[in-house]
Amino acid sequence: MKIITTVRELHNGLSEPVLKPLGLVPTMGALHAGHVSLVKQAKKECPRVVVSIFVNPTQFNDKNDLKRYPRTPDTDLALLKKHLAKDDIVFIPEEKEIYPEPDTRIFSFGNLDNVMEALHRPGHFNGVGQVVSRLFRIVNPDKAYFGLKDFQQLAVIRSLVRQLDLKVNIIACPIIREPDGLAMSSRNRLLDDDTRNRAPVIFKTIAEAAVLFREKGVAETKKYVNSCINREKGFEVEYFEIVDDTELVPIVNRQEIKNEREYFACIAVRAGKVRLIDNVKIPLM
Repeated sequence: MKIITTVRELHNGLSEPVLKPLGLVPTMGALHAGHVSLVKQAKKECPRVVVSIFVNPTQFNDKNDLKRYPRTPDTDLALLKKHLAKDDIVFIPEEKEIYPEPDTRIFSFGNLDNVMEALHRPGHFNGVGQVVSRLFRIVNPDKAYFGLKDFQQLAVIRSLVRQLDLKVNIIACPIIREPDGLAMSSRNRLLDDDTRNRAPVIFKTIAEAAVLFREKGVAETKKYVNSCINREKGFEVEYFEIVDDTELVPIVNRQEIKNEREYFACIAVRAGKVRLIDNVKIPLM
């Protein structure tokens, strides 16, 4: 694999004739098996793959969160070396390469700006729109790979692609979980041992809630989720919603379900000092 740090060098590396499609796996580093699953999927479908590693400052509404975000460049490169071929590229730019000038663009994502993550992380998705659109313009991929764990982010990126009329196919890849069910995340390594040992309660509870919803409806299901997780010391539910897969409109009762859409139970939890998100699909049949 080739390690590239500037846009000019990247364009030079991609200027030679390459087989299509070109795949992009955007990451913020601190890579784990979930990221590897994206790379593997990209390698299955694309003769050449670019993996970007860039901790994007514009999507952090909490600057302390930006400082705390784990950075593990050496282990990231060692992991990628196992899965990328000699002509694949790891793009590790400095901030000035992504933002040669301050990015003042403001995006509107409709209802996606008014629910769940958007309410708890003001400006986060505008920052996501800025960096992802820049990466798409720089790399010009045919396909880009994102994990379903960041469920709302995926919907935002699809909206972004439609708004900017970008010619890139967004590929959603399944959540990869630890053996105890915890969704893999770069933030998991920030958990202390006790909190990490109890964190699987999040997936266990929303998996149960996805089934309970069929019998009890929205209000009782929310009550159950909040009760199960908030009784864990140091754990607090920020939100739990059952939403459609497109506009992420939270449903209030089962009568609002539309047959042509899929629905997901989405949650954010403060686990000690670390914020964790997860989701599961609701079985409607």
